[in-house]
Amino acid sequence: MADVIFPARRRLLATALLAPAVRAQPVYPDRPITLIVPFAPGGIADLSARAVGDEMAHRLGQSIVVDNRPSAGSIVASTAVARARPDGYTLLLMSNGNAVSAGLFKTLPYDTLKAFTPVSTLGFFDLGLFVAADSRFKSLSDVLAFARTHPGRLNIGSIAVGSTQQLAARLFTTVAGIDALIVPYRGTPAVFTALRAGEVDLSFEISAAMVSQVKAGVVRALAVTSSQHNPALPQVPTVRQAGVAGYDVASWNAVAAPAGTPPAVVERLNRAVHDAVTQPGVRDKLAALGVRLQAGTPAELQALLVSEMQRWSAVMRAAGITPQ
Repeated sequence: MADVIFPARRRLLATALLAPAVRAQPVYPDRPITLIVPFAPGGIADLSARAVGDEMAHRLGQSIVVDNRPSAGSIVASTAVARARPDGYTLLLMSNGNAVSAGLFKTLPYDTLKAFTPVSTLGFFDLGLFVAADSRFKSLSDVLAFARTHPGRLNIGSIAVGSTQQLAARLFTTVAGIDALIVPYRGTPAVFTALRAGEVDLSFEISAAMVSQVKAGVVRALAVTSSQHNPALPQVPTVRQAGVAGYDVASWNAVAAPAGTPPAVVERLNRAVHDAVTQPGVRDKLAALGVRLQAGTPAELQALLVSEMQRWSAVMRAAGITPQ
């Protein structure tokens, strides 16, 4: 009898000892996830995060809570995620702003390339080159012809120094080989007002922020900055098509987690992103804002971040922008 009972007891004891370990390894995710967005509510990054995040939540079986923490250079949001537990419950909406910040600031509270585990890109979106509706410039060719015959007299409006808009404008003048004055303003509304008032001839701005003004006939879009047509402005040529070979600038958003996040969690999140961005409802909603949804691998996101950091650092050096 002892030979029968003792093995059974040993099996029961082993099961009892293993039970806490099994309970300690719940299936991810088993509670809500926080997606920290480094921009204010209502902007293209916030709207993208909410649209994709809601669809990801359906696939993950847990809600995704968007936490807006806007700041210069995305530093506040990025710091919070870099210092969070690497368990997949705190995520960052990464953007080209993270790449710009790496060259714009002397020091950051984190290492941009080492503090985060890349998950996937979400989408890409253009900037546009806009003029007032009554502008004498009817095409980008007109702008270039004026700038080349009147060096230093073309005024280009953008938001603050070090912003994607300002750096895209600086890169444009370099690639196009023109001498123009780039005038920084505090925000998009101020740029729009200056454009309509004739204080600047041309403005560089995120296309989504200007689509409604284009459709209302208040401003005209001369070109978009990426190599692809903008789905919200399908008739507008790219800068390359308009005569500036080699120019290609697109803003982007992505999802990243704290460094050290387990590979299985990253894979689960990556699948959820891929599934979310293929949904027609999500694609249609964001296409209206000019967003081209595109998921990718963690390695592709890491490569994008590295290349963007190198490119914008070079642009800042050429523009004489000293790290703050």
